[in-house]
Amino acid sequence: MTSNNLFARFFRSRAAFAVQAVVMMLVAYEIFEWTFNRIYVPVGHSLVMRYKGPPLPFLPGGRPVASPGQFAKVDKQGRPLEIGILKEMRGPGRHFCWLGWWETRLVPDTVVKPGEVALVSSKMGSDLTGGQFLVNGDLDQTSQKGILRQVFGPGVYRINDYAYTVEVIKEKTITSGAQVKHAGWVSIPAGYVGVVTNLTDNELTDAKAGIQEKVLQPGLYPVNPNEQHIDIIGVGFAEKSVKSNLVSRDGIPELDESGEPAVMDDESGIAFPSNDGFRIHMDFTAVWGIMPEQAADVIRKFGTLEAVEAKVVVPQIESICRNKGSSLGAVDLLVGDTRRKFQDDVSDSFHKILEDKGLTLLHGFVRNIHIPQEVRKPIQEKFVADELKLTRDQEQLTSRTESTLREAEKKVELETERISAETEKLVAEASAEGDKKAEETKAETLKKVAVIARQTAELEAKATVTLGKATAGSKQAEAEAKSELFKLAVDAFGSGSAYNQWVFASGLPEDVQLDLLYAGEGTLWTDLKGFTDVMLSREATANETKSTVESSGTTSRK
Repeated sequence: MTSNNLFARFFRSRAAFAVQAVVMMLVAYEIFEWTFNRIYVPVGHSLVMRYKGPPLPFLPGGRPVASPGQFAKVDKQGRPLEIGILKEMRGPGRHFCWLGWWETRLVPDTVVKPGEVALVSSKMGSDLTGGQFLVNGDLDQTSQKGILRQVFGPGVYRINDYAYTVEVIKEKTITSGAQVKHAGWVSIPAGYVGVVTNLTDNELTDAKAGIQEKVLQPGLYPVNPNEQHIDIIGVGFAEKSVKSNLVSRDGIPELDESGEPAVMDDESGIAFPSNDGFRIHMDFTAVWGIMPEQAADVIRKFGTLEAVEAKVVVPQIESICRNKGSSLGAVDLLVGDTRRKFQDDVSDSFHKILEDKGLTLLHGFVRNIHIPQEVRKPIQEKFVADELKLTRDQEQLTSRTESTLREAEKKVELETERISAETEKLVAEASAEGDKKAEETKAETLKKVAVIARQTAELEAKATVTLGKATAGSKQAEAEAKSELFKLAVDAFGSGSAYNQWVFASGLPEDVQLDLLYAGEGTLWTDLKGFTDVMLSREATANETKSTVESSGTTSRK
């Protein structure tokens, strides 16, 4: 065996060993990759990745490390340039990361359910300045530490817990005295609006801290409790009545002698003395409310609707009624004209006060004025007496009016009969005049008809004479013409006998046939027999010819 053959065998054995070694290395790598480097991320989770870096002996000190509190920098292809935690997270699925270069950690995704919001705080970046405590920007786009101004509504969010902390909240209520403010997931029902109070300035919208004039309409709103608080306040009209307590038995009000309900001797309703020293009780009803554009001012001034009612509506009702009522006597509050003026003055004053305070009054009116019976009874009796007198006066006036009416009715009847008689007389005169005119017209018409008839007869006579003359003339001319014609004909034939022969010949038919029969002496009757046979034979021949011709004509028509 030559040296070349030995070398070839050695080379082939070494090559086969190398191939086997490579295959074993690849199999070992795949086993290592699927056993140690494979990471499975389930649904609803994300993978936080920290790059530890491969050894780089040619770089002094190895690969650079990311600054504390910052993500590791990456190039445009997403490959890490520094040792540290990457901003990007891996989603659900299978991932292969080299065990020696990467450190991984599974974190659950943030799930925000309906009716919840997520508050996010940034742990990475520079500190806020100028007294600010809210950070502008979206997730993974912030550069400062603090609470994010933006809140996140229902959904699933992949949030890196190295840079952010998350708090999921539902509707949050903040109680401040009698006020209840809302934040988080805020639901404003129909018939209400939301008054917004900013806790800090917003440089993005130029909104300043404090109560905002623009209100939120009914709906759902995610609100950051660190930025805004919402007062939910009803808009529209509400009714408020101040009533006096009535004396009642088993829930049924008791009536006094004059039929009016009896009032309890307490401070219920609006109680005040009249200027003549009588105790007066009054009931008042107000239909008031606020409009959406007034809501912010109401919250700024009073805090709540209940505070408005307690501090403004009820006190003003009582104050106005007492001040204006105390200036009048009990009789003035009972009599119609002065009572009506008092009610109008109270309503106008109440309307103006609410308008000055930024409130809306739809109706404000005095419902009942309870006057003491010792004042009311004499006045009522006087009014009853006056009404009875007026009733009697009216009854007398009615009687007089009725008699006047009857007299007028009689006059009307008399005048009606007079007018009827006059009408009949006028009708008769008009009818007679009409008949006269008709007879005159009829006679005149007959006269004109007779004249026309006479003229017609004369014309017809003239026409008859003229027609007779014309007929006679025509007959004479015709006779003369015929006579002249005969004369010319006779002259043409030379004699009258010749003309007669021509006329006879002209009258013969065109198909006449003349046969000459000889009859000897004494043989006329014998010869007539032969004449008869000849004529019958000719007639038969003619009929046969006619039949043939008719048959030919029928065939042609078919």
